[in-house]
Amino acid sequence: IRGEDNSSEFITKYRTCRRQVRECSGEADHHEGMSSDDELTPTEVTEFEKSKDNILEDSRKVFEDVHADFCDIRKILLKFQEWKEKFPDSYCDAYISFCLPKLLNPLIRVQLINWNPLEQNFPELEEMPWFRAIEEFSGAKNISESK
Repeated sequence: IRGEDNSSEFITKYRTCRRQVRECSGEADHHEGMSSDDELTPTEVTEFEKSKDNILEDSRKVFEDVHADFCDIRKILLKFQEWKEKFPDSYCDAYISFCLPKLLNPLIRVQLINWNPLEQNFPELEEMPWFRAIEEFSGAKNISESK
């Protein structure tokens, strides 16, 4: 709670300081609410980038001790597709369609850690390998169900 008080106090002082600078410089075209208090200082930007880099480095280590067959979404879905084709009754009885989202969730989350939809150089979700693998699996699922 004390951190919140300090943050609120800092923002108030920052706003007051900016208002005084505007008044001294004669900026008459300022509209209240049009300025941002979310501007980061260079120190904050550096700390953010360092923290982000550490998180990305840690995320690469999450599945490093997992066999490749169990951390690649396409390979996992292929195994489920084979199960469905060889033993359809068992596959159906196991309610796999309800289990797959929970099973794939951690793998997808790790791949989305660095994804930022607000930046232009990031791919669309539909272009990501995990999305295409799920889409292909869903298409194969629909084809085998219609047989």
